[in-house]
Amino acid sequence: MNDMTRPATVDPPYGFAGYQSTRWRHPKESLIELPRSALDIPGPLVPRAFVRDADNDLTRATGHLPLGERTIVAGRVLDADGRPVRDSLVEIWQANASGRYHHPGDNHDAPLDPNFHGWGRTLTDAEGWYRFITIVPGCYPWQNHPYAWRPRHIHFSLLGNAPVQRLVTQMYFPGDPLLAIDPIFNSVPDEAARARMVSQLHLETGIEEVATGYRFDIVLAGAKSTPMGI
Repeated sequence: MNDMTRPATVDPPYGFAGYQSTRWRHPKESLIELPRSALDIPGPLVPRAFVRDADNDLTRATGHLPLGERTIVAGRVLDADGRPVRDSLVEIWQANASGRYHHPGDNHDAPLDPNFHGWGRTLTDAEGWYRFITIVPGCYPWQNHPYAWRPRHIHFSLLGNAPVQRLVTQMYFPGDPLLAIDPIFNSVPDEAARARMVSQLHLETGIEEVATGYRFDIVLAGAKSTPMGI
């Protein structure tokens, strides 16, 4: 993740009126700009032993299948020139099929699924590919505005070769009617950039008669960057 040049219209602003919690957490002072060299200081690479073979399968946390539509989410992590980002740690977290997170801070009265913890990780391969086996998350209410529901989404965290290079984004599902009214999704200024957060149905990525498939490529820099920081 060396070249992190990103167009100004791709990432959401730190403060966005429609996303109410940003008013309390966005920086009030000017940011300190780090020299470019600070992003290139190599940190300890994530050892392969840190990621187990089954860590990318969120449906096998307990040995029993969770409720919901099983799906495969796969894609490539690429730099601004379309080159693969190799051996990069990719983590995801998400709600269960009922729209509830396996987290003590989620007190929504939707049912918890004892067989779904909603977290996984993997390393990209030599061509930048990652792959997760999971379930399609449910939408859920939040208290941002009246009748507020978040569209179905999966959170992605990407870690390069230094801690300061961690990036976070969200993947959405195509055709979700809640996208049009979601302030987090719509906080991204550029319409084309927003569309890059929506995965593509790709049934061949799935498993016939077992799981649907979605493709979600992540571009880290350049004019086709995937929006980050949301």
